[in-house]
Amino acid sequence: MTHNPSKPDSPRPLRFVVACGGTGGHVFPGVAAAKALKAQGNEVALILSGRAVEGERPDGWDGPVILVPCRPPRWGNPLHAASSLFSLARAFSLALVRIRRFRPQALLAMGSYTSVPPVLAARALHVPVVLHEANAIPGVAVSRLCHLASAVCIAFDEAAAHLPASTTTINTGMPVRDGIARAAPGRFANPSRFTILVMGGSQGAQKLNKIVADSVALLDRDPAEADALRFIHLAGAKNEEAVRASYSQVRSIPVDVIGFSNEMGSLYAASQFCISRAGSSSCSELALCGLPALLVPLPGLARDHQAANAKAMHTGGACDFELQPELTPEKLAAYIRSIRADSEKRASMRAALLARARPDAAEALGRVARRVATAKNSGQKPS
Repeated sequence: MTHNPSKPDSPRPLRFVVACGGTGGHVFPGVAAAKALKAQGNEVALILSGRAVEGERPDGWDGPVILVPCRPPRWGNPLHAASSLFSLARAFSLALVRIRRFRPQALLAMGSYTSVPPVLAARALHVPVVLHEANAIPGVAVSRLCHLASAVCIAFDEAAAHLPASTTTINTGMPVRDGIARAAPGRFANPSRFTILVMGGSQGAQKLNKIVADSVALLDRDPAEADALRFIHLAGAKNEEAVRASYSQVRSIPVDVIGFSNEMGSLYAASQFCISRAGSSSCSELALCGLPALLVPLPGLARDHQAANAKAMHTGGACDFELQPELTPEKLAAYIRSIRADSEKRASMRAALLARARPDAAEALGRVARRVATAKNSGQKPS
């Protein structure tokens, strides 16, 4: 038979498990990577931990789900430590049985404590592991598990410096949920005003929400700003009423308070600027949409990773950032006046954001996982 080089043979389907439990910041990119692998004809199962935020089946996923219940570990006292060790041991035992039953060629783990039992179980079964680290400073799980991984995929180049020199790191970017890029503003469109999207985040949002609301009240007293500005404030379902009440003194500037939205692509498309926390998913979505932003890292997180994310984005000229303890309503109001008037700076930020965007992140992560699985099956080292 004559082989036509213009039509390469389809790659042989493989089996993968993707451990992405814990938070939305792990589930969304895990589902995106799993869908990319599945689109190539592979068999893929998600490993979830049973937390409420994950749901019984994440949006957009129609494949198998392997449940490995795992509670957040607590090490504060001997009783908590013993309970945590028992929970991890039980999760490891379940992962061992359920991963063996699925017979994957590789495991992709998206980080967090929920990755620990599946990774340990995979290695006990001689299944190769690929880790993904979303932040500029790796979390505890990836830092502890990296020596068991064939490769660690990263979203920020800065993360590599915090891992052992022997670790194979590959910048694949951060997979994002569907519907973010190239969305139309739809019902959120308002071309007559400069729209600022506010994303307070699900944790520790109250402080930032109040600073923003107070700054809008100050801007509302300035006729030039009151006639030009508009805000869309994504408050979180639990904070919606409190945030709406915080804008009660604002008379002229339109403010749309939204508890939760599954139309994030349209919200980004309708906005000219954003005020946001500096989680990896937010940073990656802003880059993909080219939406300039002021990042306000959530303080007090492990390893202060949001501050590291914000500094990395700022170093490349993609975003400005301000530490929360130093941000006042007066300072934020002055910044908003300045950035609205400076279209040249916003254009420069947009260009820097688009330059660092990775629209192919899910596919790139899938390619690494497939390379590792193929190398294992052929007895070679992954390239």
